[in-house]
Amino acid sequence: MDKKYDFRKTEKELQEMWDREGIYRYRNGRERKVFSIDTPPPTVSGKLHIGHVFSYTQAEMIARFKRMKGYDVFYPFGFDDNGLPTERLVEKELGIRAADMAGSLFREKCMETIDAYEADFKRMWQSLGFSVDWSLEYRTVSDDTRRISQRAFLELVKQKKAYRKESPVLWCTRCRTSIAQAELETKEQETFFNYLAFETEGETLQIATTRPELLYGCVCIFVNPLDERYRHLEGKKARVPLYGFEIPILTDEQAGMDKGTGAVMCATYGDTADAAWCEKHGLPYKKVICPDGTIGQEVPLIGGMKVKQAREVILKELEKDGKLLRREEMTHMVAVHERCGTDVEIIPSSQWYIDVLSEKERFLQAAEEIRWHPAHMKSRYISWVENLKWDWCISRQRYFGVPFPLWYCRNCKEPILAKEDRLPVNPMEEGPGEACPCGCTEFVPETAVLDTWATSSVSPLINAKYKETDDRSGEILPMGMRHQAHEIIRTWAFYTIVRSLYHTGDIPWKDIMISGFVLAKPGEKISKSKSNAGSSPVELIENHSADAIRYWAAGAKLGTDTFFAEEDIRPSKRFLNKLYNASRFAFLHLEDYRPEEGPAPRLLPADQWILERIKMTFSEAGTLLEEYETGQARKKIDELFWEDFCDYYIEIVKERLYQPEKHGACEQAGARYALYHSLLGILKLYAVYVPHITDYIYQSCFRKYEKTVSVHQLLWEEGKPDEELLAFGSHVKEVIAGVRKEKTEKQQSMKEPVPQLVITCPGKLMKYYKLSQKDIMACTSAEKILLLATE
Repeated sequence: MDKKYDFRKTEKELQEMWDREGIYRYRNGRERKVFSIDTPPPTVSGKLHIGHVFSYTQAEMIARFKRMKGYDVFYPFGFDDNGLPTERLVEKELGIRAADMAGSLFREKCMETIDAYEADFKRMWQSLGFSVDWSLEYRTVSDDTRRISQRAFLELVKQKKAYRKESPVLWCTRCRTSIAQAELETKEQETFFNYLAFETEGETLQIATTRPELLYGCVCIFVNPLDERYRHLEGKKARVPLYGFEIPILTDEQAGMDKGTGAVMCATYGDTADAAWCEKHGLPYKKVICPDGTIGQEVPLIGGMKVKQAREVILKELEKDGKLLRREEMTHMVAVHERCGTDVEIIPSSQWYIDVLSEKERFLQAAEEIRWHPAHMKSRYISWVENLKWDWCISRQRYFGVPFPLWYCRNCKEPILAKEDRLPVNPMEEGPGEACPCGCTEFVPETAVLDTWATSSVSPLINAKYKETDDRSGEILPMGMRHQAHEIIRTWAFYTIVRSLYHTGDIPWKDIMISGFVLAKPGEKISKSKSNAGSSPVELIENHSADAIRYWAAGAKLGTDTFFAEEDIRPSKRFLNKLYNASRFAFLHLEDYRPEEGPAPRLLPADQWILERIKMTFSEAGTLLEEYETGQARKKIDELFWEDFCDYYIEIVKERLYQPEKHGACEQAGARYALYHSLLGILKLYAVYVPHITDYIYQSCFRKYEKTVSVHQLLWEEGKPDEELLAFGSHVKEVIAGVRKEKTEKQQSMKEPVPQLVITCPGKLMKYYKLSQKDIMACTSAEKILLLATE
């Protein structure tokens, strides 16, 4: 081993060796049981940051652990490189707008951009030492993926689980597309309750609203049937201020008697309640807000204005007309589009949906069939499903995405679905190839594209090559586990469960591993859009090593958020230095060691104890890793390495290693045997976390004696440790710690002789102490030991 570990040179060399030797190649389950991983395809929407490293690395550690447990690990990697996030990246980076150019040219620009980003993404993951089989890589924009996605959509249409309808939809006026309920976020906004005067027969009816710009769209006033204040107005009409037209006053139990004045203005559409009321009561639609976020030109007083400007103008007009009675400041929650933060509107539009409302019980049952890690994350999923109010809108009025494989007959308007053998198709560039059943041969292509979640939600099917000629569904489905962050439980987790149940009749995976966020400061998630990540992952790896970043990533309990600052990597670097130096010390004494040669090793109790501690740690860490607790498992391994191996065992056997003439050649051989196997065990335990340095030490010191090419081909150790030997080890540590403490308090050197060391121990441990006196005397500088037994 070199005196100093050069991580820049070594990490790259080992990554090349792993690739050359096929260390992580999936073998199609021919010889071993398969464990398949559904890896989240990172969205190509900007640069990767430390938050990605945090969550993806925790899952990668599980892949390594499962491989050491004897599984043939199916570990693919994909890139989610279509849809609105990618479009916005391209528009921002190239200074263009998709709406201002030909669709084919914009898609070409998108492809050029994502190729560069994905190459960078892949290099970064590889530089972290990810044990991915890159031959399993996929892109959501590729022909294979588009074919699987389109085929799955057509299946849903035939099952009557996907349908098209004209109805009010959630709409982002900035992105100019429909969005799904799961893409909403809420934020607090300071605004006003504006009390307006509506005229009824002989009296003024006060209505409180936050959206006076929608007055032209008023279609009704609702009051609660139990509200005595308004019972006399039921069935009558009210005159809308400024515009003068009349609207009915109706009753509905959903009208809140304690909100505003208790009389509620229903406009098309102020919120989801308005949309629901209109559908329930058969109310007409009056257009106010256009898809681009402006007021319709036909609306008097404010036509053509943006919403906020229109609001101010209407308020001034109301005040001038004496119809603005008063204003109250208030804070309320507003729905915004998670992608851009724009206030969401509701406008009528013809869109494609996947039915989710009719199968809520089925989706709730699926939650019980999946093991959630950590378990409390299941409640987030359940809450989301129970509170669903809309079917899933899957069509987007955008440009760079998977096209809907269909056309509409110009004559009868019926949709014409693409034939499966023609997939993937782009209806904007080709026709259906046959006449409509009505005889018409002219068609209008569907111009919308599938929501990006509609494709990424079938990631298990993409990995399984669902219904392709080389379909491997039987090998990998249901997948062993999915890993993802907690904020996309309502989207990626839920949508994937929906799609898997509809297409395969089964859950998509057996386990789901939910990671937390990395925070830049309290409450602020590190994200691409906020550019608040500090140094990039590439810079961090270059400056500190991949293993240092990986070790840090395993520091948190699963599912919890953590902070990150660059100085947080210092403990990782101290650990790597300690592991390297401890290994160098060990191999100073193992340089000429031949496991099958030399004197027969005589294992003394300290040697037996450290080997049992290794066995115990394999058991404890293995149990935690089975529960996906990479951080908790690492703490168990750290305790073994720092305390038991470095602080105690090495110190106990040091003189025996250096002075065989004093302790005996067989006893020295016993120490060397235990040192060899305990260090190898520690490397195997840490190989999950720091794959480069562990394999470098293995190649330098163990490869010539072991049969496998890499430490990453060794298996996780199994077995039950000897409790009595463990008890002896714990007791002897207390004895040595007591001596060290007393010398420290007296400000004495650790080599200061102890005339007599009195050890009181349980009788069952006496046999171990009698065999260990020379080791303990050497470690404590005791000149004499007095052993006393207690019952």
